[in-house]
Amino acid sequence: MVKLVAMLSVFGLGMSFALLGSLSVKLMPRLKIDQGKFGSLISSFMFSCLVASLIIGVLIDKIGYQPIAVVGFLLVAVCIFILARGQSYNSVMLPCLLLGFGAMALNTAGNVLGPQVLYGGENPAAASNLLNVFFGLGLFLTPLIVSFLFRKTTYENSVSVLAIIVLIPAALALAAKYPASPPGFELSKAFGLLAEPAVLVAAFVLFCYIALEVSFCNWLPSFGKEVIKAETPSVEDGVADASAQRLLSLFAIAMMAGRLGASQIPAITKYGSYFIAGAAVVAAVIILVMMQTKSRSLAQVLAVLSGLAFAPCFPTTVGVTFSKFDSSIYGSIFGIIFAVGLAGAVIIPKAIGNLAKGSSIQKSLRLLLPACVVLLVLALILGPLKARSEDIKPKPDVAASTEKGADTIKQDGEKVLDDVQKEGEKMVDDLKKEGEEAKDELEKEADQLKDKLP
Repeated sequence: MVKLVAMLSVFGLGMSFALLGSLSVKLMPRLKIDQGKFGSLISSFMFSCLVASLIIGVLIDKIGYQPIAVVGFLLVAVCIFILARGQSYNSVMLPCLLLGFGAMALNTAGNVLGPQVLYGGENPAAASNLLNVFFGLGLFLTPLIVSFLFRKTTYENSVSVLAIIVLIPAALALAAKYPASPPGFELSKAFGLLAEPAVLVAAFVLFCYIALEVSFCNWLPSFGKEVIKAETPSVEDGVADASAQRLLSLFAIAMMAGRLGASQIPAITKYGSYFIAGAAVVAAVIILVMMQTKSRSLAQVLAVLSGLAFAPCFPTTVGVTFSKFDSSIYGSIFGIIFAVGLAGAVIIPKAIGNLAKGSSIQKSLRLLLPACVVLLVLALILGPLKARSEDIKPKPDVAASTEKGADTIKQDGEKVLDDVQKEGEKMVDDLKKEGEEAKDELEKEADQLKDKLP
């Protein structure tokens, strides 16, 4: 059941990250706000995620997984219920802030549990990729559900359904059994991680990547609507909105497929940095094409390709970083690297919204190109880095080490016995040979003495 809780936690995270983007085409007219104000809501959510990630990352190493997971499901559900009834910009600001804490509770619980309970903890990058297929599922279903419900019922009822979906897994989180938290965890150890080059480089890898992903999650529908309107100016807003929201679903499906594929690569942890670097190059090319296209069909293809390119970046970064450290500090490591990563999500999507006020979302995507270049460089640096402190390096499994040691002793013992037996047989052969030679010598001497006798 703990595996299911990990997967559902990341699913809830996907819903949280897709929420504002999925509601954008209805929420902005409802609150009477422009793209700049909507970008401020995104930044508020991401800033609270940043703060929460630092706190929850350390907290989960100290108090365990269950309370964090349960609180995460409950808090996200409550925030969505409040957003369903918000009528003004100020009324939705607080739930956006609190949503960040709920989302980070689910994020940390799921992404720290997953590499420990999937694949037996042997391939953390593959486990993280498989786990984050469910993030893509949440990202995919959220706009699909609201797009369908918006045509069937009111805004309030549509958004409330999402809250109920998030609330249900809280019961499973209460019933599951979790790995124990490390005894005697010290806060100073978490702060000491800030001096680890591998942690810092991984953090800035996520700074670039999360800026890319969150920008796509929140602005892809608006980008799609601009392209649709440019291609077919006469299309109704409702039709354009529905088609634009489906771009986010295509993006999410592609991410799920890409992460599922990456999870089946045995060497993904070992060579993960090269996968991330390659994805950065592909993402840059896609963004350049997105800035020029006027075709709805091409926009759909680009949404799919971007999802495939983005797919392995986040989970592989997490898995590669975890592989360099002991599992007792996974929570703190994740909290640090994700918090720094979220700083990119606070800055870049807001900047895109501000730039779009005097231009368009499509042209504002150029702000993402520097992030792709820096991501490429940092990914290549991350690969060879290791933990510097001996006490936080990965520790071998004691049972496995004992069993391996017993096998080694047995093999050595058998080898010694074989060597002794061979040496003994050789000694017997040598003695036998020497005896025969001595016998021959004595017989010769006896014959010589016999000949000398009268």
